[in-house]
Amino acid sequence: MKKRTVELVVISDIHLGTYGCHAKELLNYLNSIKPQTLILNGDIIDIWQFRKRYFPKSHLKIIKKIISFASKGTEVIYITGNHDEMLRKFSDTQIGDFKLVDKLVLELDGKKAWFFHGDVFDTSIQNAKWLAKLGGWGYDMLILLNQGINWCLTHIGKEKFSLSKKIKNSVKKAVKYINDFEDVAAELAVKNNYQYVICGHIHQPQIRRYKDKNGSCLYLNSGDWIENLTSLEYNSGDWKLIYYEKEALEAYQDAIEEPESIKTNLEAIHASFLVDQITNTAIKKL
Repeated sequence: MKKRTVELVVISDIHLGTYGCHAKELLNYLNSIKPQTLILNGDIIDIWQFRKRYFPKSHLKIIKKIISFASKGTEVIYITGNHDEMLRKFSDTQIGDFKLVDKLVLELDGKKAWFFHGDVFDTSIQNAKWLAKLGGWGYDMLILLNQGINWCLTHIGKEKFSLSKKIKNSVKKAVKYINDFEDVAAELAVKNNYQYVICGHIHQPQIRRYKDKNGSCLYLNSGDWIENLTSLEYNSGDWKLIYYEKEALEAYQDAIEEPESIKTNLEAIHASFLVDQITNTAIKKL
């Protein structure tokens, strides 16, 4: 089946190793594209909630797919987030076409794009990390409960329902936090003469134009693969927000590749070793 060639793809907040991660759907999406550059904008592996007893094959296949991209010429850039902050000790590591960084600036068709995860704006992480980790555990349990509810709803012919979205939209402080996050990121981008600012972290997919007295920029958020199942794609000067459930990607579910190059390509072997090294370090820290 023919794959779409995409100049740049941005994905964030996959949270591999948690019950809420939609790894199978993400793999279908990744199998449907051929990106020139893949940016993983934080919280890819959820080291905060890492459990030895829970890391299913579908999650491991995402890691293999990312390695496969890098071994076949796709530039893969992993930007660290808060849930995978332990990887920051490896920042600025490069192995072949795989890079690990904390932030990134690219020039896209003559315009400067600023990429970072966004946890730097989260005061709960900066000042009370234990509270943020507790909130992450509670969010994971809420998503697990929501999956059970949605299973029942779909079996009686009803539409799916998002508990967390309902809570976020009904709590004024949550809505204000999201709006403030977007405005602060965009304001800083304008001050630093960036035309695009691309974040993750808040699990809120978005593309919107921001303007103030100093200028304007395009704020983008790639969303997540817990609830929204979204990514950002850039082609020929245009950004597009991709929603998995609105795309006909189910046909790629059996197109799970196990390329021979993963076994024989030296760069892929090095990348596999790096993943193992990082995982072992994370386990020792827990």
